[in-house]
Amino acid sequence: MDDVVPMEVDDSVPMVKNSFGYELGTQCPAPSECTTSFEVGSTPDLANDDISTDGVQDAVDGSYGSLTAAEYRVDGKEADSKCMSDVWHAHDQLNSGKSRGKSRCRERLAGKVSDDKQDKAEIGRSFQLAVGAHDWGLAESLIPMADAQRLNDGLCIALDTVWFLCTHEELHGATRLIERLVEAGAQDFTRAALRTSFLASCVSACRSRTMSLADTVTVMAQRLRERLQECSGDEMLKAEAAAKVQRFTEWALKCIGSHSRARRKGCAGEEIAAYNSCIESQLQLKAFKRFLELAGNRLSGKDYTEAFDAACFPLTLFSTAIDSGWASGIAASAMQGLLGMLVEGGADNVNQCFLEAARFGSTELVRILMKIAQRNGIEVDVDLALGFASHYCKITTMECLVNDGHAIAFLAPLMRAADRGCMQVVKWFVERGCRDMELCLALTAAASSSRIEVADYLLKHIPLHVLRALSFDILKAAGERSSGSMKGITFLLQSNFLSNAEATYAVADSISKVEDDSISSDLKSFFRSQWSEEAFQSGRMIGQAHYLNAMRAIKRGASPICIQELPMQLQVSITYFPLYKECAESSGVLLSQWLRGQLVEAASRLTGSKDCSSKEIENLDKEELLAILESRMPSFLVHGS
Repeated sequence: MDDVVPMEVDDSVPMVKNSFGYELGTQCPAPSECTTSFEVGSTPDLANDDISTDGVQDAVDGSYGSLTAAEYRVDGKEADSKCMSDVWHAHDQLNSGKSRGKSRCRERLAGKVSDDKQDKAEIGRSFQLAVGAHDWGLAESLIPMADAQRLNDGLCIALDTVWFLCTHEELHGATRLIERLVEAGAQDFTRAALRTSFLASCVSACRSRTMSLADTVTVMAQRLRERLQECSGDEMLKAEAAAKVQRFTEWALKCIGSHSRARRKGCAGEEIAAYNSCIESQLQLKAFKRFLELAGNRLSGKDYTEAFDAACFPLTLFSTAIDSGWASGIAASAMQGLLGMLVEGGADNVNQCFLEAARFGSTELVRILMKIAQRNGIEVDVDLALGFASHYCKITTMECLVNDGHAIAFLAPLMRAADRGCMQVVKWFVERGCRDMELCLALTAAASSSRIEVADYLLKHIPLHVLRALSFDILKAAGERSSGSMKGITFLLQSNFLSNAEATYAVADSISKVEDDSISSDLKSFFRSQWSEEAFQSGRMIGQAHYLNAMRAIKRGASPICIQELPMQLQVSITYFPLYKECAESSGVLLSQWLRGQLVEAASRLTGSKDCSSKEIENLDKEELLAILESRMPSFLVHGS
């Protein structure tokens, strides 16, 4: 199969949007204006984090959420590692029913509060560590000491944790904390919604992944780079976008790994898995719904739209890492609920995300979005999505769109596949069932772009009576669509695509004789010089002239080699071997009329009028005419050629 090239539907293909809410090719907003940044305060500095992509799932236990090594530093100095250790020790003790570690942690954290900028940074870290340990009381006690920025950061941190809730106690603690933050003045609902939507998508996908977290980051980064290469825009902006998305993805997966380790420390694996399968998604969605209720009209329709995009974006890139059937399983239930709430809130980009998912072959996301669209009365363009999926040879997604989405517009994607020579997609459409007219149009596309293998395959699936009825239009359209190469048309004629030599030659001759301007002069010239009755007569005249020249050379030539004294087989070989070789090497069962005229003339000269009439020789096919020449040439020359 030829290399896949981007679809040539510029107005229909949505520009891939990065997770910062602006399209590539436009000016990147300043970091402070970037409403979809998933970091707390500033972009995570993974360069200083000493955590590579290959070690994402093995991130330091002290990291939680977007808290990176850079955030452990205050004025260039390392934070108290003993305090951090105590907090995580308190988390262990809390899960095992003990409280001594937690009390000691409270005392150490309370003793670190002072009066200036360092105090504010310490409050933020203390809050984050408390939330990580699910010490809701400690987290609430820090709220009165937080400034506006810390309150907004705290809202993001508290909301992130809802996707890891597994008990009603945790649900109560998380929602109460979010309520207290809002009451205290936290109001950056936009950043919190976008950030948590991205995280929730990663969490949902990772619960049914087929590869490790580190491999997932690598695959996502590669797919993102491939997608960005297809977009127009400044290369530097695209590189920056790819780097930021990869950092945010690493942040999300580190967050997932951190929570997974914490839960393994506190719960027996089998019990927690069963518990998750029953109520975990419901708890998480309740917490997120409560957040939306608190946000109220402070989240605009644009905010919901961007959050929807942020939620779909990782799942689109995660497609190869998600198990088949994931969309109908428990792992995806929280994601379905999240997307449904965002649509109810005003997200209006369901169709855009749906088309992008189809283009990437994210079949499970396609299924989810079709369900959401149906539930909310939203129209999604399944036929256009089928075009995107087929263009990039996403067969599983194509099957989903036809079986579940009832896509029926096969013609356009079939023709594009034939034009590109994508045999796998062409076969899929033919096997699914295409109308005869659709197959003829696909044959035209394949012939015009010289896709011989595809054209040969399609010819076998078009009824002969349909081909004969549309033969003139097929040849005409293929010639007009071609970029100058007549290789595809030549294949159709040489293959005797009408299964009747007389009919095939006749339709070619009719095109050469069209007098109006409906056919280009170049196309008429091609048929007139190669495949018309005029070309046949011209070939015979060339054959007659060649015979006369050959006889003159044999009888009157002054060459030291006396050709007349050579055996007759060698004389025939000298005269006609170049013509024989050209005709023998010609593909298909039919010769062009120009070559056929020369071959008929040669056969007539060699057989003579006594053995076979001129009319009888004209009715011989290619193999029979070649056999006449072969019988009069040395076998070593014929078989050796």
